[in-house]
Amino acid sequence: MTPEEHAAAGAALFEAEQTRRQIGLLSVKCPGMTLDDAYAVQAEFVRRRLIAGRKVIGWKIGLTSRAMQDALKIDTPDSGVLFDDMLFRSGDTVPAGRFIQPRVEAEIAFVMKAPLKGADVTREDVLAATDYIAPSLEILDTRILRADPGTGVARRITDTISDNAANAGIVLGDGRFDPAATDMRWMGAIVKRGGVVEETGLGAGVLDDPATGIVWLVRRLAQYGDGIEAGQVVLSGSFIRPIEAPQGADIDADFGRFGNVTIRFA
Repeated sequence: MTPEEHAAAGAALFEAEQTRRQIGLLSVKCPGMTLDDAYAVQAEFVRRRLIAGRKVIGWKIGLTSRAMQDALKIDTPDSGVLFDDMLFRSGDTVPAGRFIQPRVEAEIAFVMKAPLKGADVTREDVLAATDYIAPSLEILDTRILRADPGTGVARRITDTISDNAANAGIVLGDGRFDPAATDMRWMGAIVKRGGVVEETGLGAGVLDDPATGIVWLVRRLAQYGDGIEAGQVVLSGSFIRPIEAPQGADIDADFGRFGNVTIRFA
């Protein structure tokens, strides 16, 4: 793709978010699209959100589970950017019409107290830079169609990355926990929709250790001279499959001793 094509695709995604009207698959329109192309499109989408007055509050990591990687035939996670208007608190209600096709995932959020940069970052560096971890939910949305209406072909990793890794919201729980004193592999959740258990999972589903995702993100960002800043929030990756959240859905994630995280869709 050319820089002009990156800019046009990013502009189309931004408009789709504003109008709640999805665009077609970029992987169909540009079959030779690479991961670098996808991140360039995402960067243009991010640039337009910043121009519109939004502020970056952190990052999200996606596709960390083996099941999701196998489904998309990839062997690496992806990442996106969190903005200030994406932040919800547990117990909030999402206004009707806010999202296009929302889904929800359960994750462990890292809140940073120090910057984290460099290609040689380690797990120990991640723990030292983390203020606390918290149970959380990620709200996904799709500014790009999930499948091509003409062929039925599903979206590819390049579509997802371009679409800011499908990120749309974050719901932070109230609990604050020390990652160095927590075995995050066993930090899991029972997630219900309308009182019915839809998914269960453990932190071990995220690269065997959620902190590993943070290491991956910092090393990827280092390739572009970027990193995680103090005060930012990082979603380490989902350990459940996405749960559809249509109008009227009540989502409750029971993280056991780490507390509950809830969100309702009006």
